[in-house]
Amino acid sequence: MVWITRHWQRTTVISALLLPVSWIYCALVGLRYRLYRIGIIPSHRLSVPVVVVGNITVGGTGKTPMVIWLAQYLLKKGYHPGIVSRGYRGSLRVWPQKVTANSDPVVVGDEPVLLARHSGCPVVVDPNRVRGAKHLIESFQCSIIVSDDGMQHYALSRDIEIAIIDGDRRFGNGHCLPAGPLREPVTRLQRAHLSLINGRAGTKEYAMTLRATGFCRLNEDVIEDVDNGFFEGKSVHAVAGIGNPARFFTQLRSMGIEVLEHPYADHHNYQPEDLQFNDNRPVIMTEKDAVKCRQFQSLLEQAPDRYWYLSVEAVPDNAIEELILNLLPETPTRG
Repeated sequence: MVWITRHWQRTTVISALLLPVSWIYCALVGLRYRLYRIGIIPSHRLSVPVVVVGNITVGGTGKTPMVIWLAQYLLKKGYHPGIVSRGYRGSLRVWPQKVTANSDPVVVGDEPVLLARHSGCPVVVDPNRVRGAKHLIESFQCSIIVSDDGMQHYALSRDIEIAIIDGDRRFGNGHCLPAGPLREPVTRLQRAHLSLINGRAGTKEYAMTLRATGFCRLNEDVIEDVDNGFFEGKSVHAVAGIGNPARFFTQLRSMGIEVLEHPYADHHNYQPEDLQFNDNRPVIMTEKDAVKCRQFQSLLEQAPDRYWYLSVEAVPDNAIEELILNLLPETPTRG
């Protein structure tokens, strides 16, 4: 999968050959949206506001940290938010399912576990977003729903759409699947309320950064402040099974760390051998990888000081807070 995302960054002979398939894909995507818009396929409006956070490209954009930030912000403003997620790559077959910080990421998906661990609000996985959202309202009395990665799930009507865009890769070669990385044409962003760029923002866009908050030991509650230069000048194995591993590697290098790169496909199903490199260098991964690698207890017990992850948090443009409140219904129901 890593090579495919690199391929999607440019127009090649292969992408040119795939363009007719992309045109058919775009036509079907457009038809599907129109069927929802005119009501042939129903879209369901809930009794509480719905905020959708998603993207129009395949691969990571920083969406999960932004969902966590949004849930925490809504909590501070007096709402009782709940998060509904698809649970991508999870093996679960009974829905809806509540996710906790201790849920098995193999069963419910890695990102929902991260959301449950840090958001401070109920998290439910269900490929049927409407059913999952209703469960949050009925079982947890949620007063607002945040739909994780929900831009293409038109069955759930929404009050706000926030599109997250990778500031480095943007829209790749600009083609839809399979010739390029786009789930929907770039014009789809015209219907989003906010375009939030993970990186430098352009016209009518808002910026977001991912701020490192600490190096955390994988099997213990040991945290090293990123500002104390704990790994500075050291050579480490950097492991990343996310949508854009290069961003993680660059972030580590910006801290003065010598990085040996080990990129894996997004949502990679880790095995212990993926973390063994026949030397004594530290291994640093993303927290998304860490939720799956904590299960390798025998490996961690052999070298408890060797395996770490970098925790990060989303820091959006200050203007985002007021914009979100202004876009919500005037008389929201708060918890």
